[in-house]
Amino acid sequence: MIPKELLEILACPECKGELLFFGEFFVCENCMIRFDVVEDIPDFLLDDAKKITEEELKKLKDERKS
Repeated sequence: MIPKELLEILACPECKGELLFFGEFFVCENCMIRFDVVEDIPDFLLDDAKKITEEELKKLKDERKS
């Protein structure tokens, strides 16, 4: 589990923007990039990051609310 204190200070390695945490991955809304968490360690290497669509982000946010 990632400590709350760490979640509060993590930023996107590309734009330095805020990250949304979804348990198994982080998403930067500015860059529309997903960063996976592997064995409780965030992987912020841009080569490993995955682009997501606005529709995917909306779905993730909607699922989080329910």
